[in-house]
Amino acid sequence: VQLQASGGGLVQTGGSLRLSCAVSGDISKIIYWRWYRQAPEKQRELVATIDTHGDTNYARFVKGRFTISRDDAKNTVDLQMSDLKPEDTAVYYCNARERVESHWGRGTQVTVSS
Repeated sequence: VQLQASGGGLVQTGGSLRLSCAVSGDISKIIYWRWYRQAPEKQRELVATIDTHGDTNYARFVKGRFTISRDDAKNTVDLQMSDLKPEDTAVYYCNARERVESHWGRGTQVTVSS
């Protein structure tokens, strides 16, 4: 499974961005699709999850502002981010989780200016 994240950039506080994760390879064993983020000098943290049934889950700090979705026709997993705050500044990574293996894509930088 190969993942490639895109869509990051610089945005002002209160702005929006849409991240997209292009997916290729054998995805038949994937159980969860996730977005994580890692801010400078901080640990990587889980942002949002969507499973194969389309059920979603969000970290408390993004609930109501971010939306994760899958587009099976385009083979993408997207993260719509709204009402962005400076504390959302981080490198965002997409992740595909099987029962045993976990696949990561290269991150995309999101910077929110105050």
